Amino acid sequence: MVEQSSKVPITGPDEPAVTLSATGPVRTDTERVLARTLAELTGADHVPADGNFFTDLGANSLVMAQFCARLRKDPELPSPSMRDIYRNPTIRSLTAALVAAAPAPAAPGAVPAESAPVPRTPPDPAARTGRWGHLLCGAVQLLVFLGYSLVSGFVTAGGYEWVSTGSGPLDVYLRSLVFGGIGFLALCLFPVAAKWVLVGRWTAREFPIWGFTYLRFWLVKILLHANPMVLLVGTPLYVLYLRALGARIGKGVTILSRSVPVCTDLLTVGAGTVIRKDSFFLGYRAHAGRIQTGPVTLGRDAFVGERTVLDIDTSMGDGAQLGHSSALHRGQAVPAGERWHGSPAEPARTDYLRVAPARCGTARRTWFGLATLVQLLFVYVPLAVGGVYIVFTGIPAIGKRLDPQTAVPARRELVTDALAVSLVLFCGFLLLGLVAMYAVPRLLDLLVKPDRVYPLYGFHYTVHRLAARITNVKFFAWLFGDSSYIVPYLRGLGYDLGRVEQTGSNFGTEMQHETPFLVSVGTGTMIADGLSVANADYSSTSFRLSRVTIGPRNFLGNNIAYPVGGRTGENCLLATKVMVPLDGEVRENVGLLGSPCFEIPRSVDRDARFDHLRTGEELHRHLSSKNRYNLRSMALMLFVRWAHIFALTLFALASVDLYGVLGHVVIGAYLALLLVFSTAYYVLVERCLMSFRRMSPQLCSIYDRTFWLHERVWKVPSNYLNVFNGTPYKSLVWRLLGVRIGKRVFDDGCYITERTLTAIGDECTLNAGSKLQCHSQEDGTFKSDHTTLGARCTLGVGAHVHYGVTVGDDAVLAADSFLMKGEEVPPNAHWGGNPAVDMPETGGPDGAPRATDASAAATN
Repeated sequence: MVEQSSKVPITGPDEPAVTLSATGPVRTDTERVLARTLAELTGADHVPADGNFFTDLGANSLVMAQFCARLRKDPELPSPSMRDIYRNPTIRSLTAALVAAAPAPAAPGAVPAESAPVPRTPPDPAARTGRWGHLLCGAVQLLVFLGYSLVSGFVTAGGYEWVSTGSGPLDVYLRSLVFGGIGFLALCLFPVAAKWVLVGRWTAREFPIWGFTYLRFWLVKILLHANPMVLLVGTPLYVLYLRALGARIGKGVTILSRSVPVCTDLLTVGAGTVIRKDSFFLGYRAHAGRIQTGPVTLGRDAFVGERTVLDIDTSMGDGAQLGHSSALHRGQAVPAGERWHGSPAEPARTDYLRVAPARCGTARRTWFGLATLVQLLFVYVPLAVGGVYIVFTGIPAIGKRLDPQTAVPARRELVTDALAVSLVLFCGFLLLGLVAMYAVPRLLDLLVKPDRVYPLYGFHYTVHRLAARITNVKFFAWLFGDSSYIVPYLRGLGYDLGRVEQTGSNFGTEMQHETPFLVSVGTGTMIADGLSVANADYSSTSFRLSRVTIGPRNFLGNNIAYPVGGRTGENCLLATKVMVPLDGEVRENVGLLGSPCFEIPRSVDRDARFDHLRTGEELHRHLSSKNRYNLRSMALMLFVRWAHIFALTLFALASVDLYGVLGHVVIGAYLALLLVFSTAYYVLVERCLMSFRRMSPQLCSIYDRTFWLHERVWKVPSNYLNVFNGTPYKSLVWRLLGVRIGKRVFDDGCYITERTLTAIGDECTLNAGSKLQCHSQEDGTFKSDHTTLGARCTLGVGAHVHYGVTVGDDAVLAADSFLMKGEEVPPNAHWGGNPAVDMPETGGPDGAPRATDASAAATN
């Protein structure tokens, strides 16, 4: 027997230490136990110590996640993460790595270090608001909505009455200018006044959800989100607006993200800083049934990349950079001049600020802001107000109802008039929308040259923003996505797709880009939902458009930001939420996972079982069937959308008929009815498509009719759900859609893809931008399974949970984390990262590290 040496304990944070040896027989015993556990999962008779999990044993990430979860339940065994599995893909190398990484045993009587993990206990139940507080909060929120609708109805009706008395086009324009201008300014200034009256200055604190303080917080939040100033993101006017709300923002700051910060007094941004789009810097988070507010501090000339999350109590020093698809967890601070990336972020060498500066001073920003304001007040607003009035009075069905000298039409004409009006509006939008998307951006593209640096806030910047908005209309991507017809649609926009190997699911329904004319996708590549092609580089003073090329035979998972200069080539698998690398060698024939990314196998045996359906006569036959089914799904989507427009038009005509009887109350009631009806309508449509049954876990080809039904259900609109964020009614709607959801769940903006495969326990806390995705589609294989959150769980801002996952009671998933398929999170655990691992939170308002030179950086 070999003498034991180098003894180390293998233990979890809540588990008793078990002394193992790095070289003795105990390690051999551990290898034997790990091998036996894996053999039980894979059904193998024997697992060799040097056999590769993926290439030799045919395991996949789901099996290995279950392997980790099973080991985690035994306190005497090491607990590997998925990152450990991929870096050490044999029993022998995995055991050696885990033993080497285990902490040394404490000497008898030694005092534990401050950094040692402490036992986790569930939060105090008394800190949460009870049933009656929850009901009272919902009642007040309902009254606020009804009151807002009523006031809006009175103001809108009175304003249009005044506009209608105008004599001639010029008079109508002037009246529209006055009414629309006053209305626009009121909508912009009212949230500012409400914030200062209801809250004053935001401070770092926490308070229970559903209480009185939360009601004030929620009211300010919804007013900010409904503010038309959100449309001015990317202009100096938006920065001025945040300053009016209390944010300390220096000169020359460029903010491109539409994620509106709520606790603005806690936001400090130094001069010359740029924040890319789809970034979260809210100044608050929901955690274990409470709202926690805290500062977000960015120094001078800082850079925040695309699709990033800045949690509360985070900071970046002067000249610091945070790469794309990254996050700062609570308490993290990036020192001045350093570059970090990853989730949670760690030091890096990559320079993410890749465009040279240009001349863009205060005068240029001032003139651009004034020109934007003049365009809004003198062009867009009057056209929106007066144009709507002229169009609707020009429609006979409405004009004869508004004309006091015309007899009121018979009620039976309501249906025929609504039918005619809705068809004209809907078909006109489809035809004119497609013509505009294909024609206008091509003309604008001639004015902005690729690989040339332009200053912000000028002619070229305006042209670029206009083209980006026109070509990123979500309706048409939603219509054509997940079908063969997305290919000609994207080609028509300007995508370079080369020779396409049609699969019927080459692209998903959610895609965005800076410009479609500089996107190249190689042959045989498939892309899931949520791709953002970031083919524009920005600094605080300049921008540059460049081509982004995604190589052939790739597969891209969900929610990926692909930047200019991505170092991936042929035959790559880019996993969900992966951070695409910008340095090193070009990756080929591998998979990439995580942020920062690391290599994994490109594919496994299970995903190849349907490869025979992807070539030859089998492909032709199944693809033809899928195309026919998808065509019916598209037609059904158009019909469902038109039927909704028809119903709203019918209600509008009826409101006009009743206007003379009930007055302005009708308009206010119409706004409330619009929300209630739209919600009930789309809930009913979705349940009918599912035949009021629940989905079942699937492992099938994309040419299976079961998958086609999923694609059909995904086309049902769900943007109405955002209206209910932060209210008890969001849980009610989820329940109607089939989610098994518990009591007093707080949902601040979570999205659930497969509702009937999801179970959420009592008093869970779901943050903005979080997602529960009960499926994946890798190449030609579709997989789905149940996902279960226990009671009182917390999902952080931007967190993503995959399928087949079980999260224990009182567990927490940190911001921007990716919890992989098949994972099991123990009760009371705190996990984080991409991919997520056990990661106790150490930062906080009393102990969070700070960047000493960042807080004072926002100077004039």
